[in-house]
Amino acid sequence: MRALLAMCMVFVGCCSNVVFLELIVSEIPSAANIITFCQFFFISIEGFIFTTKFGTKASVIPLRYYVLMVAMFFVVQVINNQAFNFNISMPLHMIFRAGSLVANLILGIIIMKKRYKWSKYVSVALITVGLAVCTVSSAKQVTDNPGHTGDAAYDYLMWLVGIGMLSFALFMSAWMGIFQEQTYIKFGKHPSEALFYNHALPLPFFLLLASNIYSHIHIFNQSAPMVMPVLGITAPKMWIYLLFNTLTQYVCIRSVFVLTTECTSLTVTLVVTLRKFVSLIFSIIYFRNPFTLYDWFGTFCVFVGTLLFTEVISLGGRKKTEKKQR
Repeated sequence: MRALLAMCMVFVGCCSNVVFLELIVSEIPSAANIITFCQFFFISIEGFIFTTKFGTKASVIPLRYYVLMVAMFFVVQVINNQAFNFNISMPLHMIFRAGSLVANLILGIIIMKKRYKWSKYVSVALITVGLAVCTVSSAKQVTDNPGHTGDAAYDYLMWLVGIGMLSFALFMSAWMGIFQEQTYIKFGKHPSEALFYNHALPLPFFLLLASNIYSHIHIFNQSAPMVMPVLGITAPKMWIYLLFNTLTQYVCIRSVFVLTTECTSLTVTLVVTLRKFVSLIFSIIYFRNPFTLYDWFGTFCVFVGTLLFTEVISLGGRKKTEKKQR
């Protein structure tokens, strides 16, 4: 029952979070820093109260492990959010992040010396083709992005920087996943603790972004007034979007952390993949983001490749039971 509830909350929290994120970045693409800070700050406060019991409960996993984990997590989050400043559309952003299995497989081979079944390589090839098709298609739509300047050469250069940022974040995230896996094998899984330290320890880094965050406070204050649903309070609409984005991000990430303790990694990957697909479809339909036949083909390759990798579908028809290598 706990696992089923976590799955439902992943869809509710993560899908609605993407909606509020797109509502913000479609009007203010440079709002990445204030969005990330609010998410980290809220989750840190919640964790300080309920997980560490106001700092009275020591961590099970030594802090030095969290420091490295947190450094990677902070870099991934900031770079992913900053990519919107570089002519990266929301659909491409979601499709690109769905390609995490490619980075996981490559780093698994390099760092952990893993060997995979041939079907895994086929699935990764499919995902790679899908990402390539969507990326090339996105290049033709740079001038449709709200952040374009009118200078085609400059806009394409910024787009290339954005693609580089997403690629770097993809591999950094995969490396972080491998490090987390090794840490949890050694000390056990402690999702609430990990959630708190992953968000609390990076907070001092936001001092480097203070001027940008402060300037966006003024930009948010100047946004059009809007009546907050349920409460009926009138406030600048960007603050309302940011409030709901922060709350839904908490629901999303906490549900994923809970799911990792209740289900197999296969189930978690499947749920997260399906959630990304639902978010993508909603983004295309509701926000009318440009999406060509090439984009649909690329998306199809990415998600079929993901399902093949997780063995939800198989090439052989009948699933063979793998013997453990001792």
